[in-house]
Amino acid sequence: MTANFVQAEEVPTIPIASLQTIARLQPEISVYSIASTHVISAPSSLVAQPTEYRRSLKEWVQIWFSGIRLSYLPLSLMPVLLGSVLAWTSTITPKNIFGSFQITHFLGAVMSVFLLQVGAHLVNDYYDFLHGVDVGNTLGPGGLIQQGYIKPKRVLEVGLLLLGLGTAIGMVLAMKGGILLSIISLIGVLCAFFYSYSLSSKVLGEAIAFFIFGPILTIGAYIVQVGLHIPTNVFIYSLPIGLLAVATLHANNMRDIETDELAGKYTFATIVGLPVSRALYLLLILVAYGIILFLGIPPKAPHLILLTFWTLPTLMIAITSAMRTNAPTGFHLVMSLTLKLEVLFSILLMIGLIVAAIIPILPYLPLPIPKF
Repeated sequence: MTANFVQAEEVPTIPIASLQTIARLQPEISVYSIASTHVISAPSSLVAQPTEYRRSLKEWVQIWFSGIRLSYLPLSLMPVLLGSVLAWTSTITPKNIFGSFQITHFLGAVMSVFLLQVGAHLVNDYYDFLHGVDVGNTLGPGGLIQQGYIKPKRVLEVGLLLLGLGTAIGMVLAMKGGILLSIISLIGVLCAFFYSYSLSSKVLGEAIAFFIFGPILTIGAYIVQVGLHIPTNVFIYSLPIGLLAVATLHANNMRDIETDELAGKYTFATIVGLPVSRALYLLLILVAYGIILFLGIPPKAPHLILLTFWTLPTLMIAITSAMRTNAPTGFHLVMSLTLKLEVLFSILLMIGLIVAAIIPILPYLPLPIPKF
């Protein structure tokens, strides 16, 4: 390959005589002011933006609803419902056939938990963005930052605001529940923030999720209703709910195992690998159902809690899917099935507890006397 070249004499130049002529003429130089005027006008745009680029209020609401991931709300709502049901059924007696239930306390607990979970999701998305986690994962986060809908700073601000509101409502409820409820509320708030900040990347995500979505929320909801007297069965009933919540989170981590490894996020799934993760998923679910068997089979036990085994078809689909799939989309389906399984499991467990509490007082119910 050769480069084209020319002799120096062939390069066009300005003759010296021309330059001397320009110097003799001494052209006049005009100076104009560029100071700004009082009237500022901008020309109309040559290309008009189409209307689809201007999002309406409805579209913004849909974007935020997608980002806060309301589909994950049952993780925190189910233990609150379970704790409230356990508290209500404990007050049902022949003398008080309807029991006692503090509806305002219940609504306050639900609102506090809702705000804390949504705020934790937004803060988690912000720090995942900073650490390069889930940047290219379309199945993972809500996508407010990753898809360029909302500025990262705004997502963090809204997340912290929701965490603050949830904390304030929780503290008001804690003042009525005593020092133990205050400690439980404080632990829940700290776990919600630090889980989003760093604990989820330090192999502690599963353990934190178990205690938050199991004993902490269940016992907290129980205390809000009836006070500090906590029977042992409240803690025991909270265990299956916590285990199923961990199974849901673990399925999520199996889905994200490749992207987490690339981003340096250490979860249990990234450390032990997929085969051991599948075994752990199976163990979590079997232990959850085993606890129900332990509580429902003995004589004089609330046998109706065995209604939870009506979820066996969904359970089998979730287990076989987790054992066979290798794709992120497959594990996303497993996670959705596990979350659905937890909801059905919790609802049937609460129905069994309510019916088991009502049956002994049926003879004491006032029956209408027929008139002849």
